[in-house]
Amino acid sequence: MRKLRKYTVRNAFKGFLPKRSDFETVEEQIPTLQNGEFLIKTEYISVDPYMRSFANGRRTPYDQFGFQVGKVIESKNSEYPTGVYVVSHSGWRDFAVLNGEPDDMFNMKPYQPPIGDLPISISLGALGMPGMTAYLGLLEICKPKRNNIICVTSAAGAVGLLVGQIARLKGCTVIGFTGSDEKVHILKQEYGFHHVFNYKSTTNIRDTLKLIAPSGINCFFDNVGGELSAAIMDCMQENGQVAICGSISNYGDSSSHHIKQKYHYKIEAFSFTQWEWSEQSHALTQLKIWIDKGDIKVKETVTDGFEKLPHAFVGMLKGENVGKAVVKI
Repeated sequence: MRKLRKYTVRNAFKGFLPKRSDFETVEEQIPTLQNGEFLIKTEYISVDPYMRSFANGRRTPYDQFGFQVGKVIESKNSEYPTGVYVVSHSGWRDFAVLNGEPDDMFNMKPYQPPIGDLPISISLGALGMPGMTAYLGLLEICKPKRNNIICVTSAAGAVGLLVGQIARLKGCTVIGFTGSDEKVHILKQEYGFHHVFNYKSTTNIRDTLKLIAPSGINCFFDNVGGELSAAIMDCMQENGQVAICGSISNYGDSSSHHIKQKYHYKIEAFSFTQWEWSEQSHALTQLKIWIDKGDIKVKETVTDGFEKLPHAFVGMLKGENVGKAVVKI
C-alpha cells in the first residue's frame, strides 16, 4: 500500500519562533477509499501567521494544520472527479484523503480554485484565503472612499500587499509599514504604495504619520499589533475605522501594548470566515479580474521541498518573504 508523509507538532511552541525539533515527520498508510472519498496528491502547502497564533494552548501532539492545494488522483466522489485541483485545509501532508465535508477549524468545504490559466500556487495566496481576507476586510469593514488615507502594517506580506493595491485602485493614499529598506523600495517602486516606512528605523512613527496625514488616517488595516499599531491608532481620524486582521508581534508574547488615547474610532477584529462562501467566491472572482488586467500584481516566495516546511514557516514568521509564502511539494 502507498504511504503518506505528514508533520505532527510534538512539542508546544515556546516563544515566537518554533524549532525544527518541535516537529516530527510521520508516515502512514493511505487507506482504501470509501464511497464519497477522494485522494489528493499535494502540490503546494501554505505557511501563514495564523498557524502560530492557533497553536497557542493546543495540546500536543497534533497534526500540523494549514491550507494546501493538490490534484485529485483517485475519487469515489462525483463532486471531486479525478484530475481537478482542490484547495483544502488538510494540513502539512503530501497526500490527503477527504470526503468533501467542511474542515474542523474554518468550516470550509474543499473547493476547486477559480484560477483559470494562472499558476495553481496562487490559489493559496491572492486567489485564496489571504485574498479573501484582504478584499473583504478592507472593503467590507474599512469601506474606503476615494481620497481616504489608508495605513497597512506587514505591508509586504500576503495580505498587506493586496490590501495596499486594492486601496490604491479605490483612489486612496496608501501608507505601508514593513521591516526592511529593501521591502520599502519594492512596495514603492513595484506595487504603487505612496508612502512606505521601515518601522525598525523610523524614529517617531506618530510624528511621521502626522506630517503625511495632519487630519488623521481614515482606515488602518492591522496585521501586527504591538507598539507599532498603538502608534498608528494614535493618529486615527475621528470616526475612522481599524480592521484587526492579525497581531503577529504578540504571538507567543505574554506582554501587551496599550493604546494611550481614548478610542474615537471604530475597531473591529475579523476573520474571512465571517462571510459566506458566496461573498468569499465573489472576492476571488473580482481579484482574478484585477490580476488578469494587471491592476494587481502577485508576488510569491516559494520554498522547494516537503522537508523544508518548518524552515519556510519560521522564515515567514521572521518576515523573510515578500508576498505569499508557499512550499512546493
